Amino acid sequence: MDESCVRLELLARDPKSNARRARIHTPHGLIETPIFMPVGTLATVKAMGPDDLKQVQAQIILGNTYHLMLRPGEDLIRELGGLHRFMSWDRPVLTDSGGFQVFSLAQKRTLTEEGVAFQSHYDGSFHHLTPERSIEIQGALGADIIMAFDECPPALSERSYLELSLARTTRWLTRCVQQWRASQGRSVHSNVSSLFGIVQGGLHLDLRRRHAEEICAMDLPGYALGGYSVGEEPEAMHQSIAETASILPKDKPRYLMGVGTPVDLIAAVVAGIDMFDCVLPTRCARNGLLFTSTGKLNIKNAVHARDPRPIDKLCGCYTCQNFSRAYLRHLFQAKEILAMRLNTIHNLFYYLDLMRQMRDAIESGELLDLKKRIDFAYAES
Repeated sequence: MDESCVRLELLARDPKSNARRARIHTPHGLIETPIFMPVGTLATVKAMGPDDLKQVQAQIILGNTYHLMLRPGEDLIRELGGLHRFMSWDRPVLTDSGGFQVFSLAQKRTLTEEGVAFQSHYDGSFHHLTPERSIEIQGALGADIIMAFDECPPALSERSYLELSLARTTRWLTRCVQQWRASQGRSVHSNVSSLFGIVQGGLHLDLRRRHAEEICAMDLPGYALGGYSVGEEPEAMHQSIAETASILPKDKPRYLMGVGTPVDLIAAVVAGIDMFDCVLPTRCARNGLLFTSTGKLNIKNAVHARDPRPIDKLCGCYTCQNFSRAYLRHLFQAKEILAMRLNTIHNLFYYLDLMRQMRDAIESGELLDLKKRIDFAYAES
């Protein structure tokens, strides 16, 4: 597997669970895990500049193949030096394959063995995304970690459909790997992208196990669990993640895609997951919903109109160190752009500091105690 520039270094294991503390080496620096990755779909994390992201201790952010191929186009980004230079971000970047967006956003899509033909949800223009094309686009973007093109059926899909979908995703992965390996050394960027495979299977453990064995047989730099948090109950999701994570190789990064709440994150860390992404903290911030050490806080509520306290007295973020709940509510009610920025700074700081707490707790053997506190704080949410 000499194609990979991503390497996992295990540092510690939690004695009471499957959690692990690790470090991922990438062409653009180290990633301390467990880690949460802010979502920067269109080469930007909404309301945040690169300086804001560094202030909240973001180590890696995401871009998206579907959105960037449509606007502004991968050729332009490649011409301007790749995604890192384009967005002025010198830390690691992961790009999603576009598969989820094709199936959830695109209009009039047609799924075949070759790939997916679809109309853009932006302007109705026609496009065709195949496994090879997805890998080609992600290579042009120059991400450190790229994802295989897969189908992401809802977790509660009929078993018969999941069987067909998994087989197709495995065949598509074979084509992704061939394209990825053929493209190594031909990149216009200084780094070589590392390909992660994606395990699907809904809530069926036998399907997850079988698919994991097929995907892991490809000997890739890392592996992801996809198809969660798409309609199933949290308890069922947590159980499935716990049962499936242990199947993945112990010497490779494990990535849980699109999940989730603070309770979801620590449950998955306990199960042995290293990497996470989700739009939840940034989307909630833009809608006035904030995460704190005592649970959720809705800054829109009138009770905060004269409240001089910060969002969270235990939080060290720029927002909490400088602004009151009363001011933040005023900004939101006035529809000021600053409200989105300050709320987003807080939520991302909370998420990333929570991951830091998890890393420390793994090293000290106190992760399950931390889990109890988080579960209690969000029990009524």
